[in-house]
Amino acid sequence: MTRRTGTIAPDYFDALYSAKGDPWGFSTSQYERDKYEATLGALGRQHYGRALEVGCSIGIFTRRLASRCDALTAIDASVVAVEAARRACADCGNVSVELGMVPSGFPDGRFDLILLSEVLYYLDVADLWRVADRCAETLAPDGEVVLCHWLGETDYPLTGEQASDLFAEAIVKRLPSRAILNGETYRLERLSRP
Repeated sequence: MTRRTGTIAPDYFDALYSAKGDPWGFSTSQYERDKYEATLGALGRQHYGRALEVGCSIGIFTRRLASRCDALTAIDASVVAVEAARRACADCGNVSVELGMVPSGFPDGRFDLILLSEVLYYLDVADLWRVADRCAETLAPDGEVVLCHWLGETDYPLTGEQASDLFAEAIVKRLPSRAILNGETYRLERLSRP
């Protein structure tokens, strides 16, 4: 399989969501349900003031994460996915779903939690490093970053393991504490300051 070389553009995701509303089976897959439980279990605190979810897709996990946050900003690069996420979270008064692609569309403000689940491997190395910089700049002093990436083969610019390791390398001086909590089918980890 030939790997893509550049960051994948939003139209790739719009085409997937337009063809099939839930292209990865987020609402039906047992794998996804188990991963969501593990991700919630990976959070270092029971509650966060302000959180950011990058790559919210159709909002299935967003709804679950919202109960652990005072305010949750969820972004996705796909117009189609953002519309679906807004519908899914319409009754969640603490959730704002926005169209945005990182690194250029990284929201302003300070976050206690930044979740990057199944997104970093869509980026090329330069964009991944820019995302790491923005995470470090916007993370509250006692905040944490949680990463989750599937480890199977794809044609994305990076593998899940590469994306995870490159991000940790890019941010290690600012978030030196790294806990890998799962490394089998997917890599789940939490990065923070000591």
